[in-house]
This record gives sequence, C-alpha cells and structure tokens, in this order.
Amino acid sequence: MFEFTDQVVGVTGSGSPKGIGKAIAVAFAKQGARVVVADMNEAGIKGTVEEIEAAGGTAMGVTLNVTDKESNEKMVAAVLDKWGRLDVLVNNAGISQKVTVEDMTIDDMRRIFEVNVYGLILCTQACMKPMRKAGYGRIVNLSSVSAKRGGGVFGGAHYSASKAAVLGFAKNLSREISAEGITINSVCPGLINTEIWKSLDKEAAAKVIDGIPMGRPGETGEVAAAILFLASREASYITGEEIDINGGSHMD
Repeated sequence: MFEFTDQVVGVTGSGSPKGIGKAIAVAFAKQGARVVVADMNEAGIKGTVEEIEAAGGTAMGVTLNVTDKESNEKMVAAVLDKWGRLDVLVNNAGISQKVTVEDMTIDDMRRIFEVNVYGLILCTQACMKPMRKAGYGRIVNLSSVSAKRGGGVFGGAHYSASKAAVLGFAKNLSREISAEGITINSVCPGLINTEIWKSLDKEAAAKVIDGIPMGRPGETGEVAAAILFLASREASYITGEEIDINGGSHMD
C-alpha cells in the first residue's frame, strides 16, 4: 500500500531544515516518489534534496515563491520538462505570526493571507493543469487545528482565519474537479514537535500540553503519514475531507 514509485510529488515549503515540509518530502521519497522540493530557501532546498538522494531517493529542487503566479507556473514547467508529469501536490508552505487582534495591522493580515491563502491557490491553479490533462491527481493542503478551534496554539486570529479559508477552498475545489480523478483534501495538525514548539518557555509549553489528551506534541512523521495516505491511490474515494492530527486537542 501507499506505493508512489514513478509518481512525481511536489511539496511546497520543504526547505526548512527541521520543518514538517521536509519530513513530508523525505517520507514520499522513501515510498519511491520522485520529489520536487520547492521553497524560497535555496540552502534549505539543497539540504533536503541531498538528504533524499543520500538515502537512495530521487529529488529535484525548485526555488518557488508561492505568492507569485509566474513563479508557480515556472515550477510546473520545470517539473514537466524533467519528468513529464505531476501526480501529487502538497501545499505545505505557510507562515504564522503571534499578535492580538487589537494590535494587528493591515500589512500583518495581507502578509499572512498572501502566503497561506493566495499562494496556496496560485500554486494549486498551476499544478491542476497537468493533473487534469492526465485525468489523475492528489492535492493535500496543510491547514491547522487553529482553523477549527480559533487559535490556542500558535499564531493570531489572521492565521486562524487563513487556515480556515484553506478548508473552504479545498471543499469547493473538490466539487469542481473530483469527477476528473483529482482529489483535494486537507490535514489539520495541532502542536507538532518543531523548532517553534522547542522555543516556548517551560510554563507556556506546559499550558499547551495540558490541553492535549495524549499529553505530548505530535511528530513531523505522524503528519507525513496521514498525508501519504490522502495522496495514495488507496484514498481514491476521499475528497473535500480534513483529517485532524492533534492528539485530541480538538475533536469534531
């Protein structure tokens, strides 16, 4: 199960050395996928590609600014030129900011929405084209538990709103193109063991953990595993859905 041999998988925001995106890219490579490591961080791209190749996997790096339409189209063109197909897109690129609503500025709001919503839509538009032509595709979006519970982990209200918008976009798009063999789903991670979590002081960390029934943060590999499932051929009858990965901190 979850066989991705010869499939081409693009993962945005996969250049962060210890982020979720890198774990996703590495997980796909281990399952035989040819991975497109797309990020603005050129050094990070190089690091992820090298790690995949050192383990015997196949990857290419592409510098990508998801907020720029031309940059997204150039990425897709480069992938098609090299491998001739694009089977899976994981919209992982995103930013956050901890700020109160009272102190939030218009520029703060624009910056969050430009990456988390507009960038995700632009990248999806570009990647949909070869998927529609092939009659097959998997799109998986990274939303957040904050979209459902209204914050309480990291980020301000504009972050929560942007991640809620991702869920609405995925549901609408699934109605538009799922009949063409393309599924669109989302995952909503809660507290995950990344550098942001490690930067919290002990008191703040304890407060967050108290709200998680499992009593621990999740691991990046646990998020990647859920994405692998949604991106697999086995998940062929799941679309417009969202999977919570939060240790019970939010239950629908």
